This record gives sequence, C-alpha cells and structure tokens, in this order.
Amino acid sequence: MSGEISKGTLGHYDRNAASFWEGTKDHDVSQNMDALLRHIAGDPPLRILDLGCGPGRDLMAWTARGHEAVGLDGSAQFCEMARARSGCAVLQQDFLQLDLPAGAFDGVFANAALFHVPAASLPTTLSALHGCLKPRGVLMSSNPRGQDQEGWNGERFGRYHSLEGWRAFMTDADFEECEHYYRPTGLPRADQPWLVTVWRRL
Repeated sequence: MSGEISKGTLGHYDRNAASFWEGTKDHDVSQNMDALLRHIAGDPPLRILDLGCGPGRDLMAWTARGHEAVGLDGSAQFCEMARARSGCAVLQQDFLQLDLPAGAFDGVFANAALFHVPAASLPTTLSALHGCLKPRGVLMSSNPRGQDQEGWNGERFGRYHSLEGWRAFMTDADFEECEHYYRPTGLPRADQPWLVTVWRRL
C-alpha cells in the first residue's frame, strides 16, 4: 500500500509541477516560518530542512532570511526546479523512506507535506525527523485539518488530522508541543482549513 501511495501522489506532482509552481509561487507562509524560528534557540544562520520543498519557493525565502536551507522532496521534477531556482542542496527522498543525517538540523519546516503520510507509516517518518534534529531542535508542521480520516483525493493520498489526533502521533514520537494555530488568521474556524503546530524534540 505504501508503494502505491508514493507512486500515485508523486506521479501527480511530477505531471503537474509547472502548474503547481504557478499556483503556489505567491503564497505567503511567513507566519509559519516565524513560528518555527521563535522556538529555536540559537543565532542565524540556522540549518533548516524544508521537507516537501516543492519547486523551491520557501528555500528561496529561507535563504533571503540568512539561513542555510536544505530541501527535500519525493518529486524528481520538483527537486530539479528547486535546485535551479534556489541554488540550495535538495534531496530527492520518499517521505515514507527517509534517510537523513543524525542531528544535522536546527529546524524542520514541513509546510503542507506530512499530511501525505498515511497513519501506518507516520511513526517511522516522525522518528526519522526527530533523529535528524539537533537536541532541542524544532519542527513546524502545517496540515489541512479534518477528523483523522485518510484516503485518496483524486491522484493524491492524504490524511486529515484533528489537533488531538496529530498530538498523539507527535507526543508518541518524543516531541513536546510549543504552540498551535489555525490559518488563515482572523477567519471563523470553519473557514480555517489549515492546522499549524510547532514541536520541540525531547
């Protein structure tokens, strides 16, 4: 099943890489970047893993802020685009089979990425992310929220976490919660589809 999930989801992104860039290149996720940074102890430049970096929008933003960003994506097309646009190192890896250096990063920026990981694979994925962080390193995750249902949405697989459900996965993976909020800011909860959480490695 995990192989089918990766093949289907990554195939979709490979086939739609150019239109994805056009549709998302102007999205402002500075609120999420700020949330990650305010919980990291240390002075810049910080080493940030942009998990699910896509075509490289946020890699460029991290670099502009003076940090060392490393991208990671499972889509070959996204990785090629991200390297060309950002000049950053970009790893091509499946989220379900991560192979990351131990203690290498101050922070992990997982913006609209981890919801593609099914519940059965999530503990392994989170363990890999925990291991790649420095002691007391911080992970930010932004996911479309739901009631812990998962399945196919067209060609893409997703799991739509509740706050309580996501907390259970993260605390089981030895992270402690720093903060959470919903996006876009200032709207009624029913109109805030994104759940953002920030976690520190224990």
